[in-house]
Amino acid sequence: MDHRYAGTAELTGTPRVAVVVDVMRAFTVAAWAFARGAARIVLAASEGEALDLKRTRPGRLALKDGAPAPGFDTVNSPGIIRASDLRGRTVVQKTTAGTVGARAVADAPLVLCAGFVVAEATARFLRASGAGAVTFVVTGEQGRAAEDLACAEYIAHRLDDDTADPAPYLRRAAASRAAADLAEGLRLGYRGVHPDDVALCLEAGRFPFAMRVRREDSLVVLRPTAAPHRSSDGPGALFSPLLATL
Repeated sequence: MDHRYAGTAELTGTPRVAVVVDVMRAFTVAAWAFARGAARIVLAASEGEALDLKRTRPGRLALKDGAPAPGFDTVNSPGIIRASDLRGRTVVQKTTAGTVGARAVADAPLVLCAGFVVAEATARFLRASGAGAVTFVVTGEQGRAAEDLACAEYIAHRLDDDTADPAPYLRRAAASRAAADLAEGLRLGYRGVHPDDVALCLEAGRFPFAMRVRREDSLVVLRPTAAPHRSSDGPGALFSPLLATL
């Protein structure tokens, strides 16, 4: 299948099927938020909009990239968000790359957001839907982020072969600039980085759901969606790489 890989700024027109990839860390965080009970994630256009959306509905939780900031409840870290009880909550998310890419293709008939943690479920969902050729939106580094491109190519490989090995793609992601930056941020004591962030971003198949974007009234909303399991899989089947070898 002739898939397309493009940075957000390289998009022309509205694709029929888009998978927006942000491994480190927006859509790993989103997946963990759903796993911790979030009902939906509203993808905000700006930090100001995120705070406005939080203020208009008590009970919403807002998160952003970088260090903690006034008005925001948490940060864009899977290691931090996994400790949160989000049952029934609406999360408002604003990040530098992932949410921007998702909003750029929000009018496409089918839009999924992905990282490695939902890569296998994303491929199964696409295959079951008969999606055909996919535009992969590689959000990091103007479409050149090694971890996002590796994840996109892994999903594409899984579309053709549901036994494809994630290990080579995870090794590329582990060697990426983003992984190095997170490690350096942790070494320097930056707030908003958790010691487990890189490892959590490099779990292929951690969750059994895909994540679909739709417009709901004036909002761009991400929700988990069921993906069919392979007959050999149990619910929540997990590939657990030996991260120490990557």
